[in-house]
Amino acid sequence: MAADAAARLGPVRVRTLAERISGDGPRSAIPSAVPAPGFAEVARAVLAAQDAEGIPDGEAAAYLRGVADGYARHAAAHRVEAVWSGPGTHSVPVRATAQVLVDVVGEASHELLLMTYSAKPYQPLLDALAAAVRRGVLVTAVVETLRGAGSALGGAEPAAAFASVGGVELWHWPTARRDGQGAKMHAKLAVADRRVLLVSSANLTQSGVARNIEAGLLVYGGSTPSRAAEHIAELRARGVLERLR
Repeated sequence: MAADAAARLGPVRVRTLAERISGDGPRSAIPSAVPAPGFAEVARAVLAAQDAEGIPDGEAAAYLRGVADGYARHAAAHRVEAVWSGPGTHSVPVRATAQVLVDVVGEASHELLLMTYSAKPYQPLLDALAAAVRRGVLVTAVVETLRGAGSALGGAEPAAAFASVGGVELWHWPTARRDGQGAKMHAKLAVADRRVLLVSSANLTQSGVARNIEAGLLVYGGSTPSRAAEHIAELRARGVLERLR
């Protein structure tokens, strides 16, 4: 059960679960401790297994931490996983975009880069970003603008989706620097510490990460995450991307 929890939640969430189990808070509140898709279900399953085996809280928490550390070490090796939004199937289990996105943000310790075409406030992501800023992570988001999108986007500026999180640096691709009419800032990705990359068709919206059928890849280790971050940094250095005022 602990191994399944690590596979579904990732090491960051498993460590959080361990902290809650060993803490002084009410046991009934543990499943709702993290507003991430799948956390409550996994937490209830782990607690039920713990009760069935009669394992003390301290031992259960220590075991979960060990599994999380082992999973994190394994993740340090180069690995690629498929990530999907939308309806799932029992016969072919896949990782959900909403959960993976929040986990990638949670894994960042010093740098987090986001790129998205459209963006709407998505509370689990905003909570994860706020937590990243509090622990000193430099968070940068490159977004499309209504002007850049032309008539393809409406409503509020995509940048407004991040307004509630102080400390997020917002960047954009000025229309004056685009080669050809109709060019769009259409990339959707997240890079944590230049070692974990999520690239997906999903925009940073509730529909994109949860409701639509979207597909992506999660890359751990190797040169691909660092190359993605370096490319964004070079676009900024060359003035292709500019700070959004």
